[in-house]
Amino acid sequence: MTSSHTDCHFCLQSLRGRKYALREENAYCVPCYDSLYANPCEECKQPIECSSKDLAYKGRHWHEGCFRCAKCSRSLVEKPFAAKDEVLLCTECYSDEYSSKCFHCQKTIMPGSRKMEFKGSSWHESCFVCQYCQQPLGTKPLITKDNENYCVPCFEKQFAHHCYACKKVITSGGVTYDDQPWHKECFVCAVCKTQLSRQRFISKDECPYCVDCFSKFYAEKCAACKKPITALGGAKYISFEERQWHRECFNCMRCSASLVGQEFLTRQDDILCHKCGSAS
Repeated sequence: MTSSHTDCHFCLQSLRGRKYALREENAYCVPCYDSLYANPCEECKQPIECSSKDLAYKGRHWHEGCFRCAKCSRSLVEKPFAAKDEVLLCTECYSDEYSSKCFHCQKTIMPGSRKMEFKGSSWHESCFVCQYCQQPLGTKPLITKDNENYCVPCFEKQFAHHCYACKKVITSGGVTYDDQPWHKECFVCAVCKTQLSRQRFISKDECPYCVDCFSKFYAEKCAACKKPITALGGAKYISFEERQWHRECFNCMRCSASLVGQEFLTRQDDILCHKCGSAS
C-alpha cells in the first residue's frame, strides 16, 4: 500500500512514496510491521512478511511454499488434508498411515468414504456383500460361516437344515431322529400327533410313535398276559413258534417256574417245565 500517511507509527520515518501496512488504523513501514507483527512460519520458523501469503490452520501459520505434507512434501495449498498429532498430511499419506484397511480387499478406506464395521473389522461398503448372491449387506441381518458373511435367505438356502416333516428351515433348536432334522413341533406321533421331543417313542417303518399308539396298533401281544410287548429300553422278550412272551411271563403253566434259559415242553398251547411235562 502506497503511503498517504506521514510517518511510520513505530520508527517515525517518513512513509512518503513507500509501502506500508495498517494495523489498528496505525501505519507501519514494511520492516517495522514485519518485525513487530509478522507470524513465524510453523515450518521454517522465519517470519511471514506482509508481502507473502500467510496460511493459517488452528492458530498456526505457514508460508505458502512451506504448507506441505509432512511425509511426501507435496503442497497442501487448496488441497484436502488431515492432521494427526499436529502434523499435516495429504489425504493419501494420512490414509496409508492411519486409515483402516478393508477386511475383504485389504485396500485403504479413504477418509470421507462410507465404512462398514462388523466384528471389529472395517469394510468398504461395496466390499461388504453376501458371499453367495454378492448383494450389499449394509445394515441387513446377516450370518457368518467360516469367516464369510451371508444374507439370511442365502444362508438358509445354502446351509440351514430343513425339517424332514414340513421341509421348512430350522432356525433354532430342533430334533435329530434317524439322521434327519425335525422341528420340535413337527416331531410328533404318526398316529395321535403328540409331540415326542420330551418323551419316549418307538420307531416303525421310519415313523415315530408314542408308546401308547405303538402298543395299541403295532406291538406284539404277550401270549401269557396279553399285554403289548414294546421292548422299550432294550427289554428282551421270548419268541417261540410265532408266539411272544414278556421275559417275566415265560413261565411253566403249572408251577409258574421261569423257563428263561431252561428246557421246556409244549402241550397244545401250553408251555411246561421239564418236570411238569414229564409228570403228565
